[in-house]
Amino acid sequence: MSKIYTNNYPFLNLYKKPQAKSEIVTQIIYGESFKILQTSKKWLKIKIKEDGYIGFIKKRNFFNQITPTHKVSSLSANTYKKPSLKNKIGKLPYLSKIRVVQKFSKFSKFNNQWIESKYIKPINYKNKNYFKDIKIFKNVKYKWGGKTFDGIDCSALVQVQLNFNNKFCPRDTSQQVKYFKKNITLKKIKTNDVIYWKGHVAVAISKKKLIHAYGPRKKTVIMDIKKTIKLIKKTANLDVISIKRIA
Repeated sequence: MSKIYTNNYPFLNLYKKPQAKSEIVTQIIYGESFKILQTSKKWLKIKIKEDGYIGFIKKRNFFNQITPTHKVSSLSANTYKKPSLKNKIGKLPYLSKIRVVQKFSKFSKFNNQWIESKYIKPINYKNKNYFKDIKIFKNVKYKWGGKTFDGIDCSALVQVQLNFNNKFCPRDTSQQVKYFKKNITLKKIKTNDVIYWKGHVAVAISKKKLIHAYGPRKKTVIMDIKKTIKLIKKTANLDVISIKRIA
């Protein structure tokens, strides 16, 4: 059986090819695990355990697989050397998975650093409203392959929300539209239905509004559903191919 490793960096780019100038196809977030398929002097070809995505990351020292106890529930959360708001070390993105080993006052310790306990949830926590947190990404810049506060793309916006609530979701729109089976008509659309175009996806936050990481606006935005459908048809000549209700 191949050994599984855990990413111990806030987030890492996963490249299509073992070159820094190659396309970034996704990112691997702190606490996500992976299997090494190939190794070279500077690069590792890996398969992400959570969604099966394959690509290349730069060679670094990684943890052996860790069983997490908690996950970050805010858009980002600062980490500290001590259980206080001084001596900041870094910042973890939403959905980062950590193994808490100690609690003190309003802080939790993991991997020799501390995080405010109010920004984490137990790893088994899930909300019946899968997209409850989606608006925290409003105004986050659009970034192809991104999955974090530093930038996110349309399909990742859907994936990270479902993954946070312990529900599997493929990474790309072409995979998602095949994976989710329940189709809905536009007339019956309601909150949390997911709208797909070829290469694009948005989530309904009401019968009239949607949220999506929208390349032309360069950020995650809330827009009118019908106006967005007309706009995408006008600017990209794309029709809605499916509306899904996530069971």
